[in-house]
Amino acid sequence: MKKKFSAFCLLSLIIIGLVSCNPNQKEKKKLDDRTIVHKIPFGHGKNISLPHLVSNNGTTLISWVEKVNDSTTQFNYATLEDDKWSSPNEIIKGHNWFVNWADYPMITENNGTLLAHFLKKSSNETFAYDIKLNLLKKNDTLWKTELPLHMDGTKTEHGFVTLLPYKEDSFFITWLDGRNMAVGSKMDSGHMNHQGTMSIRAAEIDKNGTVVEDILLDGKTCSCCQTTAAMTSNGPIVVYRDRTDEEIRDIAITRLVDGNWTTPKFIHNDGWVINGCPVNGPKVDAEGNDVAVAWFTAANDEAKVMVTFSENAGADFLNPILISNQGALGRVDIVLTDQENAIVSWMETADDTTYLKAMKVNKFGNKFEPVLISEMDLSRSSGFPQMELLGNKLLFAWTNVGDGTSEIETAYVDLEAFSNQPLSPF
Repeated sequence: MKKKFSAFCLLSLIIIGLVSCNPNQKEKKKLDDRTIVHKIPFGHGKNISLPHLVSNNGTTLISWVEKVNDSTTQFNYATLEDDKWSSPNEIIKGHNWFVNWADYPMITENNGTLLAHFLKKSSNETFAYDIKLNLLKKNDTLWKTELPLHMDGTKTEHGFVTLLPYKEDSFFITWLDGRNMAVGSKMDSGHMNHQGTMSIRAAEIDKNGTVVEDILLDGKTCSCCQTTAAMTSNGPIVVYRDRTDEEIRDIAITRLVDGNWTTPKFIHNDGWVINGCPVNGPKVDAEGNDVAVAWFTAANDEAKVMVTFSENAGADFLNPILISNQGALGRVDIVLTDQENAIVSWMETADDTTYLKAMKVNKFGNKFEPVLISEMDLSRSSGFPQMELLGNKLLFAWTNVGDGTSEIETAYVDLEAFSNQPLSPF
């Protein structure tokens, strides 16, 4: 009996040892025990929101808005140095601004000069506002504020801006422009049920804040989804949610080729028919002529986050890759990490909890284990999370909504934290 018992114990120990030595289990425990998401303290107030991240030529900036009181809003920015944020710098403070969860102010940098924008109401109508530019030239200490972008003078919507450094010392800007729209009734999306059509335009801004060229890119677009743009080796590309006469609102691209903008075309035929704006724009990134685009669609009543790649500056795109269709909310971002790989971030809800996640994906269709960045508030107040590549790190920023307060949180994830083992396709 004793021998049988001893043999049983020995066998049990061997089994336990084999299980505990399983390399997958060891790796899982190692992954669980380490900190993947490294918080960077922000702490610039309890009434702040709408962060925007940008990094260029070694300079990393974050901009945000602060609610000073019921009538006053302040637009601030800070610089990241040695994984610490600088003290806040005020760009401008004012009244009668249009502050919206999806149509947020932005900042960018080019060779030491900063350009930022915000939206200012142009009349007592709720959805009549203009884009105002603000410029801080290199080595200057005072901002030039409220510079005009568009000169149409209509009391309509102008917003959903994208700002990029361009050429040696200028900037590229694209935006949605409502000059051809009439006032309608308010929609649930928080914008207008428009008559007429929303358009998308682009311009170059010189180092003095002057509009060099203003051109129409597409005369009929979705009315309140974010625009996005990137610089390829061939020039700028603009990606946005388009709108057909049949109310198909898929993602389109136009490119500047040999001095002319190409006719817009869909990057993929999702076929999302929706009689209204989903307020959920795409994101694009480019390196050389390699391009990656992330977007949200709910075609055929299935909410999905998708990614696609291009190897020729957006002239053509590879087969799209499904990132999430389990409670997908969208609010995407994407960065290329090399010619083949990108990191995509998005929000999704599971079991009544909303998460911000990020995942490595490559142009061959491989997906990798997602990283949980943070739990999120489902409401619009949480805004659109931001992601920026800083060398071998990914920087994230988002709005954390509490009881009557909103704060900005920032964190980074090392690129090596993203798995190199593709997920099973089954």
